[in-house]
Amino acid sequence: MPPTLHDLQISNLGRCRVPSPGLQRDWGHAHSTWVEESNRILVDDRTEALTACQQAAQQPLTVEMAGPRRSIYFDPKTTTFGIVTCGGICPGLNDVIRQLVMHGHFGYGVARILGLPYGFESLNPAFGHVPLELTPERVAKIHHTGGSHLGTSRGKQDPAVMVDQLVALGINVLFVVGGDGSQHGALKIYEEVTRRKLQIAVVGIPKTIDNDLLYMDRSFGYNTACAEAFRTISVAHAEARGSRNGLGLVKLMGRDSGFIACAASLASSEVNFVLIPEVPFELEGDTGLLALLERRLRERGHAVVVVAEGAGQELIPNTPSDRDASGNRRFGDIGGFLKGQIQAHFARQNLELNIKYIDPSYELRGGVATPEDRVFCLQLARHAVHAAMAGKTGMVVALWHQRFVHLPAAVVASGRRRVDTQGDLWRCVLETTGQPAQMGDTPATP
Repeated sequence: MPPTLHDLQISNLGRCRVPSPGLQRDWGHAHSTWVEESNRILVDDRTEALTACQQAAQQPLTVEMAGPRRSIYFDPKTTTFGIVTCGGICPGLNDVIRQLVMHGHFGYGVARILGLPYGFESLNPAFGHVPLELTPERVAKIHHTGGSHLGTSRGKQDPAVMVDQLVALGINVLFVVGGDGSQHGALKIYEEVTRRKLQIAVVGIPKTIDNDLLYMDRSFGYNTACAEAFRTISVAHAEARGSRNGLGLVKLMGRDSGFIACAASLASSEVNFVLIPEVPFELEGDTGLLALLERRLRERGHAVVVVAEGAGQELIPNTPSDRDASGNRRFGDIGGFLKGQIQAHFARQNLELNIKYIDPSYELRGGVATPEDRVFCLQLARHAVHAAMAGKTGMVVALWHQRFVHLPAAVVASGRRRVDTQGDLWRCVLETTGQPAQMGDTPATP
């Protein structure tokens, strides 16, 4: 169900009584730099949505705008930040860590900043991880390397144990940098903190290469992943063109959402078939993928196929039924499966096939962020610090309609964003590739 206005309200630890350090600076037009609590952004900014609200005499859904407040909740001189990175690695993690430290130190004069190693494990004393004192000097160059300076891990920890550790470390603000599972964990910490009536802010910074978090234009690392995927597709196209009946098969990240596959394929404009989790497809039959691919190779002599990792899972025999440490269902290797099926089909037809299969998953995850993603990471971290110092909690920062906003963690964790098969992005993919809207007899789910 869609959220209500009540669902979209941001929790505050209490009244803000401390003048923001920004008041001491000469910003020129300082009166226009502050964001008031009444500043909000429409959730749905379409004209027809606003008209429907007016006709029903309903208030449109809005979310709180991010940015610096005139008064803040925490006294910087007595505040300790904790920063944790969870889940898989992603381009831009170190940019976010660095900017949290830089803005906390130089922007607010925060007394102490701790890096918590190896994800939520760091908040369980049984693992024995020692927090790192993070200073501007220590993080000055970490954005030049991929991965996470703090390390990361998957898996759940007991919220009560984690909150005990936050109290023991004297942490007033916890920044959780991670995706869907990580924000679920942050929500559990927030709920335990609230139950105990502790003055600890929990603020999330969304991280998912798949770009599948709700109510966000994009998440950091996504643009970098698309750029790397574009380069891989270009290589696959060159390989395909260089051989008789050449086929470049590329598997990209995208467990439940095919945003990377769509965006990278559009950027290339050389892809003939894009397979995503949102659109079922069949292999056999006159309108199945194998027949369509055979027809393409007979007519043009080469082809490029891009498949997201979560696509076609129902086709793979003996698909794993267990889950990983984060609770995600383990997927079968759709890329390897398709390669075998395509080779077998062409062998049955006694047709030559030169197939090159490329899986750049770890190259997409472990690289350094592009300049655009770096700026985005800086902005997300900056707004996260602003929110935390104002006592905002149980929330994440996000970009929505090209404005930075505050979203309740419970809303973000309530589902995943998927490619709209009736929307402009997928329509653009169909028009650019020329592939049919349906491969086989199974229609896509809107």
